[in-house]
Amino acid sequence: MTFLSSVFAGTAEGGRPSASVRLRILIAIRWVAVIGQALTILIGHFLLGLDLPLGLALTVVGASVLVNFGLSGRARARLTDRDAALFLGYDLLQLGLLLFLTGGLENPFSILMIAPIAVAGMILSRRSIIALSLLGIAQISGLALFHLPLPWNGAPPALPATYMFGLWIALVLSMSFIAAYVWIVVDEARRMRDAVAETQLALAREQQISAVGALAAAAAHELGSPLGTIAVIAKELARELPPDSPHAEDAALLVSQSERCARILAALSHHPGSVGGSGAPPPSLPISALAEAAGLPHHLDGIHVIYATTSNDDTSAEPLVPHTPEIMHGLGNLIQNAIQFARQEVTVSIHWDDWTILVDIGDDGPGFPPQLLGRVGQPYISGRDVSSRGGASGKGGTPHMGLGIFIAQSLLERTGARLEFGNLEEGGAQVVVEWDRAAIESGRNRQGKDKSG
Repeated sequence: MTFLSSVFAGTAEGGRPSASVRLRILIAIRWVAVIGQALTILIGHFLLGLDLPLGLALTVVGASVLVNFGLSGRARARLTDRDAALFLGYDLLQLGLLLFLTGGLENPFSILMIAPIAVAGMILSRRSIIALSLLGIAQISGLALFHLPLPWNGAPPALPATYMFGLWIALVLSMSFIAAYVWIVVDEARRMRDAVAETQLALAREQQISAVGALAAAAAHELGSPLGTIAVIAKELARELPPDSPHAEDAALLVSQSERCARILAALSHHPGSVGGSGAPPPSLPISALAEAAGLPHHLDGIHVIYATTSNDDTSAEPLVPHTPEIMHGLGNLIQNAIQFARQEVTVSIHWDDWTILVDIGDDGPGFPPQLLGRVGQPYISGRDVSSRGGASGKGGTPHMGLGIFIAQSLLERTGARLEFGNLEEGGAQVVVEWDRAAIESGRNRQGKDKSG
């Protein structure tokens, strides 16, 4: 991943990263290629005694050396997808010309035609990879028919046409498979990297909200004492002023406004977003209150959200769960997703016993598509069918990317939760979040120290 991050940045068509390829990386790869080509030609000619067209072959290699020197002054520049494709296209043509001079596909080094395609699979867009692959296949086809003979010591062996055809097939299939495989693997790595970055940003936003709540609570606490003094003096002034005093109305207004400020500060002091002061552990709330607080910001007109609590043992007290950004954002995202796709109703069932805590979120919408059910929770997939209210979207409204559920799952798993996705028999989607009660109440599974927070 470090190499891939240093090679490319930005995006090309289709969202494929490739629009900012580092030129110095491609120059370094070409230096390795030309040194290897020069050594192979010299060893073959002088040590193995092969009668190679030394002048022409070294001229072709020297052309690449000159091009590299010419580009060295721009080594820190970044290439667009098109420029990088032209760069690698030149390498393909140069290698093809060398093979033409040294036996075509009969040359065992013809396998190196795959190398530029493999590099392209790492850094270019799908369209550019297809174009370079077609160029490589065309060159392989041309070299199978037209090339200078490979110089042998003695009479050259007569290779059967069937063998040459098989070699051609092998090179074409290898080039196509490697290009596709490398592109898929690198693209998946990029998607996962971006999804993890989105998760970290979501957690950072939630932590900032919590920090604002903590600041508000601290400010409310500090302002409480002077406000109490102002309220006492205002009441004394109101009592001492005669009813017909021109200042009586002002004093009464001062009393009412000081009482209003006291109510506002009291609300700030008990705001659910407050997570305590700096370095203080997060407060714990009943799991039912925590679930309702997580779903409250996502209310949607026309959708009825029902919160229900059950326990296997009536004597078992309701568990207290830490009010953390991970739990609030994770549960909120799942409830938001259910509300978005519900037709009329969303049910959030909270169940606990002495060992586990379950939050079961179900809706009466279309449910998860059966063909995607096994992939729900992976980044960048559309986890739900398009509903009457629009397409699937994650937190923040990004359509058809599947990041919302991935972020929710990643954050909740940081707290030790296990998630299961399914469809209800009567229709609609179901997400079950399960914690080990002892672990979550003691906070052993919380990994709250996020690097980005």
